[in-house]
Amino acid sequence: MYKILTTDGRAKRAEMQTVHGTIQTPVFMNVGTVAAIKGAVSTMDLKEIHTQVELSNTYHLHLRPGDEVVKQLGGLHKFMNWDRPILTDSGGFQVFSLAGMRKIKEEGVYFRSHIDGHKIFMGPEESMQIQSNLGSTIAMAFDECPSSVAERSYIQNSVDRTARWLERCKKEMQRLNSLDDTINKHQLLFGINQGGILEDVRIEHAKRIRELDLDGYAVGGLAVGESHEEMYRILDAVVPFLPKDKPTYLMGVGTPANILEAVDRGVDFFDCVYPSRNGRHGHVYTKKGRLNLSNARFQLDDRPLEEGCQCPACRHYSRAYIRHLLKAGEMLGMRLCVLHNLYFYNNLMTEIRQAIDNHTYKEYKCNMLASMEAGE
Repeated sequence: MYKILTTDGRAKRAEMQTVHGTIQTPVFMNVGTVAAIKGAVSTMDLKEIHTQVELSNTYHLHLRPGDEVVKQLGGLHKFMNWDRPILTDSGGFQVFSLAGMRKIKEEGVYFRSHIDGHKIFMGPEESMQIQSNLGSTIAMAFDECPSSVAERSYIQNSVDRTARWLERCKKEMQRLNSLDDTINKHQLLFGINQGGILEDVRIEHAKRIRELDLDGYAVGGLAVGESHEEMYRILDAVVPFLPKDKPTYLMGVGTPANILEAVDRGVDFFDCVYPSRNGRHGHVYTKKGRLNLSNARFQLDDRPLEEGCQCPACRHYSRAYIRHLLKAGEMLGMRLCVLHNLYFYNNLMTEIRQAIDNHTYKEYKCNMLASMEAGE
């Protein structure tokens, strides 16, 4: 199912076969929280910009339109017209982000909807049921993402609970995959390593969850306020204790520089809202750093966003025109910036894979970091 093709230092080049197609790693998953990429980007667009995996949010789809509705419509793939892999997160991150609206118990988490305030309960079994209804390719285990600045005692108790929840997730997924009416009976399960920035807690948790022989392992709870140096320190510490013959996923990360550094530490799955969120605000990524199109210097700039880029925006439009669209409040401006940014990230991963294949990854990483820091 997951096969390492080559390595270059700690960087892994692999492929993962799934019921919805083969994923070439390292891979960046394009984030479509509510089964859509923000910025008016369609699934046909995603194919044009070489997206391999789309990521959707369990909590948000449970609220709207409802996972039972999606199941009745044939599952998430059919609902959004996407025949490639989909990863659904578990709702666990909302335990962190909606801290003021939830209460954590051993059985699970009691929420209030951020939409209308109605009460919601989600535990390991409920998260697995929702994700089974969605029929995603990869389901994430339900966890708590403790704050990196929480007390050691709180983090330890949280991690222990997350480990117990993971066992319940695995058991429930096995049950759901055996049912006749399950949309995707080959749904995969990834577990999540937590522990804030405490190396010893992270390592012990990694040792514990690797015994469950899951389909993949994620490192969660980073990029939530700690420094980049702390993130890299934790990856250096914990990735060696996760199974090398399974995919390693760094959740919610990050900038192009973060990805380049994490690949060098053995990570091969990524997701982040940065390319779409920044694109909607007129911030675009290039190999010479990030451009802010609201800057007056682009008013008469008839070059594409990035010379040589093959994205739909760069093939057809100038910086000056896209800047005009953004200034005029035209949705097309946001759409073109988002398409460019997602293409940039997807193409970055293609180049990363080629560099690992050629055993030139260290050189490639150093050159890319230097180029992005130098700017135009």
